[in-house]
Amino acid sequence: MRKLLTLILCFGFSLSAASLYAQGGDPNAGVEGFQLLKQYFIQGDWRFMTFVLVCLILGLAFCLERIITLNVATTNTDKLLASIDENLKAGDLEGAKEVCKSTQGPTASVLYEGLRSAHDGPKAVEKAIVGYGAVQMGLLEKGLVWISLFIAIAPMLGFMGTVIGMIQAFDKIAATGELSPAVVAGGIKVALLTTVFGLVVAIILQIFYNYIVSKIDSIVGKMEDASIALVEIMSNNQTFRKS
Repeated sequence: MRKLLTLILCFGFSLSAASLYAQGGDPNAGVEGFQLLKQYFIQGDWRFMTFVLVCLILGLAFCLERIITLNVATTNTDKLLASIDENLKAGDLEGAKEVCKSTQGPTASVLYEGLRSAHDGPKAVEKAIVGYGAVQMGLLEKGLVWISLFIAIAPMLGFMGTVIGMIQAFDKIAATGELSPAVVAGGIKVALLTTVFGLVVAIILQIFYNYIVSKIDSIVGKMEDASIALVEIMSNNQTFRKS
């Protein structure tokens, strides 16, 4: 959770700093910057800007859900393994299972499945860990496909708005019969705004996506290390023979 707060604060600070720099260091530049952003959003073609905004809202919703879930799923594996080792040294296999059941996170669930197969030998334990680990991997990556979809769709919608805006600009040229900046400026501005907002949405979601992927990799790495350590602990405490 501390890393999540740090990420959000850094992101907010970067936006504020960019707004201040753009307005020449004015203390009220942050407010003016957001007002300017709102103004440009309104000036864009609402038919495409609305879809881009929906992509941002839904994408952020999936990102926040994954971030909260992954932070809750993070387990102190060293403490968990120490508790399991303590119970197995005392010959209490059921106590080790209870420790895993009372601990949140995919790592504890995978270790619990390994302990359940202790009576079938080390190969059965490894097979149970691998099989259930794949299930937990799928749960950790739940929703990532939608975030990837919104990252891809947002700039595409922006580019589509750009193409439509350029077509409208050329239609105005054909209708008036003259090539005047005043005639085409409005259409070109709308076209460029849709592209800018589509790219901004994709960049924001990409930052969160990379954080989520790195968090999943960290959890999976700890899960694999804990699984190997569990087999070693069970072998050292002769749990397979006792069962």
